[in-house]
Amino acid sequence: LKNGVGAFIPQCRRLVFHYCERSGSSRGMIEYLKKDLIRFAKEHPHLEVIVTPRPSKHPVIRGLYLNGKDKVICVRNMEPRDIAGKVDLLKESAGNRMKVFKKPVISTTESVRGIWSPFHSTPHKI
Repeated sequence: LKNGVGAFIPQCRRLVFHYCERSGSSRGMIEYLKKDLIRFAKEHPHLEVIVTPRPSKHPVIRGLYLNGKDKVICVRNMEPRDIAGKVDLLKESAGNRMKVFKKPVISTTESVRGIWSPFHSTPHKI
């Protein structure tokens, strides 16, 4: 691991789970918290996991990242397996906003090797 080569720094540092104890939209979130969250927290010790009740609100998961940004995903009326997918999405994300490219990238210079085509390639002889 010389000069940081091979080192990986996860960008997500904290996941905050908000839920309502009485709301029907939090049913899947409560089930996920009871069954899957402890296993998830043990598998990812680098993440700080916080669970807080939020009365009379829909359940949300908030991811906080090293760059100071955060992402919030509403998980109302979702099943625990769907919530697990959203948790993985937040965990693996970097916190940056999605960039929309409006124009395709077009090069003004030709390739040194020319344009590749499967019809012009020759089979290699051994």
